[in-house]
Amino acid sequence: MMQFLHTMIRVTDLKQSIEFYTKVLGMKVLDHSENSEYRYTLVFVGYEEGGTSIELTYNWDTNNYDMGNAFGHLALGVQDIYAACDNIKALGGNVTREAGPVKGGTTHIAFITDPDGYQIELIQLSK
Repeated sequence: MMQFLHTMIRVTDLKQSIEFYTKVLGMKVLDHSENSEYRYTLVFVGYEEGGTSIELTYNWDTNNYDMGNAFGHLALGVQDIYAACDNIKALGGNVTREAGPVKGGTTHIAFITDPDGYQIELIQLSK
């Protein structure tokens, strides 16, 4: 049996990224390690120990990354998508697609970006 563990994204400002994922999206820092020999820091954030997490990789000597066009987005389920978007905006987050029904469907979604520009889809969970 396999289990989905984490998704790794490279970040340019570790402190800003940790603040975004913890304060704006309500995640917790689950693990943190530094490797001085190879000059990188790994911080795992998520909602619960043992659950799927995001690995924030900070390479000490890299100032920016080419986002390319192959990566799509991360997706998070939320109980109230409209309240979530309001809260994200109030905390300084960037909502790039306001909450509303997906084109041609009934599921309500929104899109936000993290400090490095990674897209995150918010999906209204069934009530």
